[in-house]
Amino acid sequence: MPSNGKKEGTNVPLLQDSASTNVPLLQGSASTAPSPDDSAGTLTRRFWIESKKLWHIVGPTIFSRMASYSMFVITQAFAGHLGDLELAAISIANTVVVAFNFGLLLGMASALETLCGQAFGGKKYYMLGVYMQRSWIVLFICCVLLLPLYVFASPVLKLLGQPDDVAELSGVVSLWLLPVHFSFAFQFPLQRFLQSQLKTMVIAWVSLASLLVHLLVTWLFVYKMQLGLIGTAITLSFSWWVLIFGMFGYVACGGCPRTWTGFSMEAFSDLWEFVKLSVASGVMLCLENWYYRVLILMTGNLQNAKIAVDALSICMSINGWELMIPLSFFAGTG
Repeated sequence: MPSNGKKEGTNVPLLQDSASTNVPLLQGSASTAPSPDDSAGTLTRRFWIESKKLWHIVGPTIFSRMASYSMFVITQAFAGHLGDLELAAISIANTVVVAFNFGLLLGMASALETLCGQAFGGKKYYMLGVYMQRSWIVLFICCVLLLPLYVFASPVLKLLGQPDDVAELSGVVSLWLLPVHFSFAFQFPLQRFLQSQLKTMVIAWVSLASLLVHLLVTWLFVYKMQLGLIGTAITLSFSWWVLIFGMFGYVACGGCPRTWTGFSMEAFSDLWEFVKLSVASGVMLCLENWYYRVLILMTGNLQNAKIAVDALSICMSINGWELMIPLSFFAGTG
């Protein structure tokens, strides 16, 4: 029995030592746990870093989209100096005929964002150029199929209740805007091709140059050469193709050596799969773009339709400027 008591006595210090040795460990583990202030600081830093990355993409995209849209606004502004009828005609041509196709083609080109992003992330760089060429083919065919909307714009507008003089002049302007219509098939894929490689500053600089060219050429055609409303449509078509040639010149002249290796016959393969993906993307976006375009057509049925269409088109132009900001964020996070 005494021996057992002695053993128990000798065991006590061991238990105390083990307990005492655990205390610093617990204290050390507690000291390494992050405090709420440290967590808040880490979250703030992460938010700041991610915000800078996002604005690095979105900032130039906002500028380029607003610059491109400003070409339409400048055209309307110069047309407004020619008269109420001219402003109403260019407004209907831009916000109804052109914008109807703009929404569909922009949505179809959005499919390229997913494909180019996957190819770039998977380091299949040459496929970006192939996807862009496929998008050119699909969108160009779609532009051809949409030609009747431009050719028969006047009778369609009359059928929808627009005044005869506005419908006739809008139909003439729509025909002169056909180059703008076909430019969408090349410009939208080029934008997404460059954007997927984070070359948004290139798009911004080219858009700025095109905007300045458009402003100068429109002033020359309208005020110096006295070409009237047709002159404004010609300058708009010219400036949009300047934008396309500027971006393609950068791509073809070595700006994207890994992703652009020249034209490829591979672009003609798997077109049907690309069409299905593009149409699905186009339908999603075009419905959002079309619903408020109907307001212009409804306004044309009011009394004194020219003034009503002019006023609403100015409001929609301002709204369109604002719309470029969320669309740019959508593109930056796509």
